[in-house]
Amino acid sequence: MPSIEHLLERNRAWAAAVEASRPGFFRRLAAQQTPKYLWIGCADSRVPANEVIDLDPGEVFVHRNVANVVVHTDFNCLAVLQYAVDVLKVEHVMVVGHYGCGGIKAALEDSAHGLIDNWLAHVQDVASRHAALLDRLASRDDKADLLCELNVVEQVANLARTTIVQDAWRRGHPVELHGLIYGLVDGRLKDLGIGVASAAEAAQRYPAAIEAKRGWKR
Repeated sequence: MPSIEHLLERNRAWAAAVEASRPGFFRRLAAQQTPKYLWIGCADSRVPANEVIDLDPGEVFVHRNVANVVVHTDFNCLAVLQYAVDVLKVEHVMVVGHYGCGGIKAALEDSAHGLIDNWLAHVQDVASRHAALLDRLASRDDKADLLCELNVVEQVANLARTTIVQDAWRRGHPVELHGLIYGLVDGRLKDLGIGVASAAEAAQRYPAAIEAKRGWKR
């Protein structure tokens, strides 16, 4: 069995370097967790939440799954969301997709991938809902990248409909939802124009965010 001792060595070196540059950092971090942000992103190893938005550990709460999906039957995601909103009192919840997403590409393929096909059915539902927009594009890569954006918009809409977010808004807790997408080739985040802070805004912004995709170009 291959050893991971090199990872332990890297960890020790990293911890020592952090402590040397910021004495007491880990003791302070262990004493309190007060993030303002919840990141719901893809499990892709190339999209590390803290590094992408240049925040320290403890400053962003993170949930990740294949293709950054938010569905009402995923109690893992909902448990993270409720803890973040009700206990940690986060102020911003971000659904973050990324171009070149393997899950999105697999959802567009006419082939079987095993168990994950059941999960990717949620993304295929998004593709079916917006088939007219996707069919305008000839390139498979373009279709995949547009679906990456559409999927984020749909997951923010799903997020706005959760009982957790709805209850927070009703009691006046200021939770703002955001839809972002990350470029692997340039490291930049793009706002997809689906930021909402109320049920009324969600109902208004969703159709506008979808309409904005009609003239989509890479």
